[in-house]
Amino acid sequence: MTDTPSAQNFRMPAEWAPHAATWIAWPHNSEDWPGKFLPIPWVYADIVRHLSQVEDVHILVNNLLAETRAVSQLRRAGANLARLHFHHWPTDRVWLRDSGPIFVKNPAGDIALTNWKFNAWAKYDNWRRDNQIPQHVAKLYAMPEFCPEVTFPHKPAHRIVLEGGSIDTNGAGILLTTEECLLSEVQERNPGLGNAEETRHHLEDAFKNYLGIEQTIWLNRGCAGDDTHGHVDDVTRFVPGPAENANTILTAVEPNTHDENHLPLAENLDRLRTARNLEGQPFDIITLPMPNPVIFEGQRLPASYANFYIANDLVLVPTFNDPHDRHALNIIANCFPTREVIGIHAVDLVWGLGTLHCMTQQEPA
Repeated sequence: MTDTPSAQNFRMPAEWAPHAATWIAWPHNSEDWPGKFLPIPWVYADIVRHLSQVEDVHILVNNLLAETRAVSQLRRAGANLARLHFHHWPTDRVWLRDSGPIFVKNPAGDIALTNWKFNAWAKYDNWRRDNQIPQHVAKLYAMPEFCPEVTFPHKPAHRIVLEGGSIDTNGAGILLTTEECLLSEVQERNPGLGNAEETRHHLEDAFKNYLGIEQTIWLNRGCAGDDTHGHVDDVTRFVPGPAENANTILTAVEPNTHDENHLPLAENLDRLRTARNLEGQPFDIITLPMPNPVIFEGQRLPASYANFYIANDLVLVPTFNDPHDRHALNIIANCFPTREVIGIHAVDLVWGLGTLHCMTQQEPA
């Protein structure tokens, strides 16, 4: 296929590669934080305050009134308004990690975007506005846009559903994902691709053709309380590590054998320890604690320190008023020796069933 990104030497960079900007959408759907929406815009304002010190921030709002309110809150929070860019593109939800474009870059520095279909995690009915975000960005930048699909001999092509939170890459041809998210019949993203093994094959081909991936590492499951059914960005992430290479993996563990996260995270760790990189060498594995269970209205929430976001010179980490917060921040700081690591209070935010990585999407420089 000569018309794919990888055939043109495009590849998805690591998140720690230099950014031109971060994309977010301003919170507006109170049903995403039922009974607890009021503090959420202020959490966003604090996040944007930090991001706007190190890179541009593109913010999607539903209309001019929403922009006016957001600017007022961001000004009061001390954000650098000169680095903020507003776009009046209505959204259903604000989780741009999953609905936004996934950018790719070639060695010459050209940027293109991949526009995967978004269907609200195969769970909710309102997703059509979110599904349009990548094409809005492509039109804004007049940027090459690739729509990943699988073609079959005697039936229509299948447009592939994929969320950014379900994958993580080291920027050097290796990708992490989970079987629970992409191969399960629960919240099944791509029923048109066949059984689990056929789907695995088609997705690995798509990762190769559209993201420049040479090796996919399949973990088992995500964390307890995850509304997406197994996103990898709540449990396991590539990091530059103390050696600042592309071979270090940070993965969450739960030593409490009575916790429902214990077994799934232990199995993920076991798979990572047996995995090998493209040179046949083991990865450098660093373990990260989980916070104690965060429960609201009787529901366990997907609270995880692994849902951090890497920006230029900065890493934002969700914290939960938990004794493990300090330990997690220190571990993550050791993985990013050249960046400032900042904790963001996320007890309110995670009631929306996502935190910092879920709400952001990086645009490579």
